[in-house]
Amino acid sequence: MKYSYQAFTKAGKAASGVVDADTESAAAEQLRREGLFVSKLSVTAGGGGSGAGARARVKPGRNRLKNVSTFTRQLSVLVGTGTPVVDALQALENQVQDPAFKATISDVRRRLEEGSTFAVALEAHPRYFDAVNRSLVAAGESSGRLDVMLKRLAELTRQQLRTRNTLVGAMVYPALLIVVAVAVLILMMVFVLPRFSGLFTTLNVPLPPTTKALMAISTALTSYWYVALGGLIALVVGVKWYLGTDHGVRTVDTFLVRAPQLGKLTRSFATARISRLVGVLLDSKVQLLDALDLTREACSNSHYVELITRAKDEVTRGEPFSGALAAGGGLIHPSVCEAVRNGERTGQIGTVMLSMADFLDEENEVILKSVTSLLEPLILIVLGAVVGLVATSMFMPLFDLTAMAGPGGGGGGQ
Repeated sequence: MKYSYQAFTKAGKAASGVVDADTESAAAEQLRREGLFVSKLSVTAGGGGSGAGARARVKPGRNRLKNVSTFTRQLSVLVGTGTPVVDALQALENQVQDPAFKATISDVRRRLEEGSTFAVALEAHPRYFDAVNRSLVAAGESSGRLDVMLKRLAELTRQQLRTRNTLVGAMVYPALLIVVAVAVLILMMVFVLPRFSGLFTTLNVPLPPTTKALMAISTALTSYWYVALGGLIALVVGVKWYLGTDHGVRTVDTFLVRAPQLGKLTRSFATARISRLVGVLLDSKVQLLDALDLTREACSNSHYVELITRAKDEVTRGEPFSGALAAGGGLIHPSVCEAVRNGERTGQIGTVMLSMADFLDEENEVILKSVTSLLEPLILIVLGAVVGLVATSMFMPLFDLTAMAGPGGGGGGQ
């Protein structure tokens, strides 16, 4: 819900605008954190709003990570050359093409002009700027090294974007092959096989078991297509509902980290991401316990959330961080555990984890390319085998009929 407000900054300057919050007290608390003293707060007409504050809450598009990566990289360059943050944001706002992200930058700039800190202004847009981003910005503001922190943040988001593009690029061709295979099979079952069915009925030839099975499936699809369609829709809705439950999420997370080959790749990618996050945060002078909290928020797999939670508890009790990672049941790559153990001795955990993240990212790219290079011909082989089975099942009765009708056949003697 959107609330319009009138308030005063700590300097006594009047401020007004629109804030998005679930309740009136939450809106007041959000404004208080931004350093504003609220004098009037009311629900906007129709729950909507106008201006930059309302426009900034457009749902992020598919290019969210790409927008954030480009934004932080360009902002780090501008701030590094001495450009004030507000002016840098204005310049970037003029360049952005995405309406939702353009409105977000505009709202962040407006909040800075009203006296808010950069980190607090970013906090109003958690869909674009997560806790790690805001923490690095806050550390840069407090230390006076905002340009350095923005550069590190740009490197972090760029690596995240590169990893995502690597995964998506590797799966595009196999996914396309699977879609084509399914489409070909459906077309053959619905349009091709019924024609053969009439031919076989007219010729009254004996059918092999595979041909009978395919004809039965084809008849079911053409005669009861609405049942098949309804069943498919019910299956999709049921799977989506199940994946939204805690048990469903846990099942998928367990499959991803335990499945043969896939689990190894998933664990390697997750280890690289955790190493990079913790390394960047520690290298930015964030305390280890705070770095673990932020890393836990950035983890999407429940097993790694539990691992980071246990690691934080053990570190709080004075146990070594490397021991907590090693006790994760194989979730963290052993080389990372050993590297962290050496980093604890030298006091360079952040630097060591960043080096391990670079190594793992390079290794993961090679492994992923190798896996996809094997997966593509495997899919083609399976597709060819299925199509060949269907074709053979359809033409085999015709071959038998030709053999029976030819010289020496069952009905050809004199």
